[in-house]
Amino acid sequence: MLLYWCEVLRFRVAAVRIEIVRMVKGQWARTRKRERQPMSTSLPDPSQQRRFPRFPLDVRVSAKVFRADAPVELWGRSIEFGQDGIGVTLTGELEPGEVATLELTLPASATPLKLRGLVRYRDGLRHGFEFLARDEMQRDLIRRTCELLSLGR
Repeated sequence: MLLYWCEVLRFRVAAVRIEIVRMVKGQWARTRKRERQPMSTSLPDPSQQRRFPRFPLDVRVSAKVFRADAPVELWGRSIEFGQDGIGVTLTGELEPGEVATLELTLPASATPLKLRGLVRYRDGLRHGFEFLARDEMQRDLIRRTCELLSLGR
């Protein structure tokens, strides 16, 4: 158990370091810009909007991907959760378009939930997964979890 908490602490420290580096790089890049870009007055693209809201959720997630050379098994922590997907920071990188088996334990359940997820985006170690082929029981558990998380907003 102590080893698990040491891993979690090490992972969180690494994630904080990454976020600090991103912030510093972002501030440096903003100071280097000479011209200000005009604000966009166009409406957001409807195809880029989410179908369901996302809620903050911090649970351990394991991701397994079967590649031609060797299977890859990563773990990480969730960032946000919705009825159709999940945002996760992993210990390694997956490519957009890859399909992973995700395993996580939701707050409303005592048993781990296994789902297939399509990697929709990756930004460093942050990944966005879209859930694939859920059965009715999984859909219901995910919906109930989202309802529970919405009460905490």
